[in-house]
Amino acid sequence: MNRFVLAAASAALLLFSGLSAQASSVVARVDVAAQKMTVTHYGKVLYEWPVSTARAGYTTPRGEFRPYRVHKLWLSRTYDNAPMPFAVFYDRGWAVHGTDAVSRLGQPASHGCVRLATPNAEAFYRLVRQVGAGNTRIIVEN
Repeated sequence: MNRFVLAAASAALLLFSGLSAQASSVVARVDVAAQKMTVTHYGKVLYEWPVSTARAGYTTPRGEFRPYRVHKLWLSRTYDNAPMPFAVFYDRGWAVHGTDAVSRLGQPASHGCVRLATPNAEAFYRLVRQVGAGNTRIIVEN
């Protein structure tokens, strides 16, 4: 009996160890090529928004990340105290945040962060706060 329970538990661990994005309740998938972010909650699409990622000479890091810090308003220490409203930090100093440069959304324009229209950044920020960083994944690809 104990051997059966141990085998079942081991199988369950193996099954769930590779499902980090799928196991998260919120997944924000940033498609750099399309300059679009799609936010799902338990697999259901909640939002699709245009974004601006890194312009020429800068990089938006690719990979799968978990938010580690959120701020209602952050001032960039690197770029002349530029406002970063509703910032969700996911890798070193990179964040998903609002911008007032909405005419640039849908094309590369940032120093590497993922920019959203400020109302969309607020909706994402509130969702991350609601479900928790541990239940959120940000996937940057293409």
